Amino acid sequence: MLTIREAADGAQRAQALFRRRFGQAPPDFPHHVLAFHRGGDGSEVVVCYVHFTAMGDILLGGGACVDNRAMRDMAPATRAAIRDAGGLYRMTLDWSVRHFAPTYAAIFGYCGDALAERVDLAAGFRRTPHAHLLVHWTRALPGAEQARLLAQAHAIGPF
Repeated sequence: MLTIREAADGAQRAQALFRRRFGQAPPDFPHHVLAFHRGGDGSEVVVCYVHFTAMGDILLGGGACVDNRAMRDMAPATRAAIRDAGGLYRMTLDWSVRHFAPTYAAIFGYCGDALAERVDLAAGFRRTPHAHLLVHWTRALPGAEQARLLAQAHAIGPF
């Protein structure tokens, strides 16, 4: 019913969804993670998009959006299964963490939306001392290394 993957052409494939949500084109650099729903005719419809930016040992996640109109077009049983799994954003975020964890020591999110923050926290992200900045540590790190990476992400500001 759903396929989640990183796509090199993700900016192009998520263009309409991202423009509806944010009023601009998605970033034109990696990493683009998309969730696709396969339609009855076999076509793939983008139903969720999340962008990640690599910065050394850390990954910055943002630009998440879900196509609620596409959700309404799905069969009721499909919608129920997605809801039971935590929703499209949660499923896409969980896949992304598993996919990127071997490469990055931490994945950060900058979140000002209460609903998105609830999903982020349910997916293993944690609040930091900085407003809106969340982190998912992908491995055990010494406190000094965590502090260094947290300072690096915080210095970027909203992303």
